[in-house]
Amino acid sequence: MVKTLSKRSRRDFVGQILGVSGSALLARLAFPFSVANAPHTDSNSAPHSRPLSPEGDQFLNEMEKANFQYFWEQGSLKTGIVKDRCNVNIEDTGTVGSIAATGFGLTALCIGDRRGFVSRAAAQDRVLVTLRSLWGKLPNHRGFFYHWGNINTGERVWDSEVSSVDTTILLCGVLCCREYFKAAEIRALADDIFNRVEWTWLSEDTSLLPHGWTPEIGFLPYRWDNYSELMMMYLLGLGSTSYPLRDETWTAWKRLKFEYAGLRYIGSFAPLFVHQYSQAWFDFRGKRDKYADYFQNSVTATDVHRRFCLELAKRFPSYSDDLWGITASDSTNGYVIWGGPPSVGPIDGTVVPSASAGSLPFLPQPVMRVLRTIKSRYPRAWTKYGFVNAFNPLKNWYDSDVIGIDIGITMVMAENLRTGFVWNTFMKSAEAQLGMRRAGFKKY
Repeated sequence: MVKTLSKRSRRDFVGQILGVSGSALLARLAFPFSVANAPHTDSNSAPHSRPLSPEGDQFLNEMEKANFQYFWEQGSLKTGIVKDRCNVNIEDTGTVGSIAATGFGLTALCIGDRRGFVSRAAAQDRVLVTLRSLWGKLPNHRGFFYHWGNINTGERVWDSEVSSVDTTILLCGVLCCREYFKAAEIRALADDIFNRVEWTWLSEDTSLLPHGWTPEIGFLPYRWDNYSELMMMYLLGLGSTSYPLRDETWTAWKRLKFEYAGLRYIGSFAPLFVHQYSQAWFDFRGKRDKYADYFQNSVTATDVHRRFCLELAKRFPSYSDDLWGITASDSTNGYVIWGGPPSVGPIDGTVVPSASAGSLPFLPQPVMRVLRTIKSRYPRAWTKYGFVNAFNPLKNWYDSDVIGIDIGITMVMAENLRTGFVWNTFMKSAEAQLGMRRAGFKKY
């Protein structure tokens, strides 16, 4: 039986890896490729469409429909807060919710309505339950929410932190609902929730935003100082009109440059999800700031990760062009932060379906090949909510759990590949447009 996290999250572990700029840990990490002075990825061509076959589209529709059921069934009828994880082999009565999973869940309601997985009335009702709870019930500090809460009451659990990035993921879902449903109360609540967030409190004495805050110790010691999913947080802060971040916050964080097998890109010493999360909502296609084309950068980073897994096949023969993808996930030894290159964590041949699925818009054909392989060749990896969080073919181990944020990135990126729906909806928001404009993004 897989060990699960109690009071520790993906963010806690990644904080240890990324948290302190210039730490001895980062300085001593050894890896088989050049980092220093490698040029960043640069593309002067706009992204092109890659149409799916009817069979491929049907496959993704089936997957999205299963993913949607997670958010529909594991979201509280009382608050709309979505459970962090769920054991699919039992009647899971856990009550720990995640605001990040709730952000994906709000986005899933938009997709579910558009795809006919749920009626418009039911979807809007669930959105309203959630937004009313966020505005009037869930405890917050200066507009930022606690990472973990009881799904039925909203009360803080595990002495969790007020989380800057998890609040950001939640806000992306809030804005997506505002732009899609357009109902007066949804728009008003979404505006109130977003405008209450005091980004200037986070950046009062720093251009590098802290990971979070607790009433017991104050600000956490880690800063968002290296390329990662931080982009969406800085962009939303720049897009605020009530408490806007200063322009220099966008240029303050580091963009480390990597090279692997001749491929150059901006990256981090972190799992693959850092290249995916901001781009679930923000549409970077055909745009760049003065540093990079981040969409093309994620294309390159995903291909590098695929090649890295193929290289690992010498040690773990289950990895192949048909089966690759490692990101933070469950394992036979509990929750692990792993990925690469460079190799992070005790990689043991585990496959994480959301690692490849989260990159569907970046490498459509290679990722579709992996997802089809998992579904057809490893049926125990498929559940009523889609793929399990992780499995290890070499150990014949299959996770019993699915995790909300991994189900979420899978569903959102599948829809973005099919139609660009989430990108097109979210980017209608004035906040997203202003944030990207202030960060210096231009089309080309």
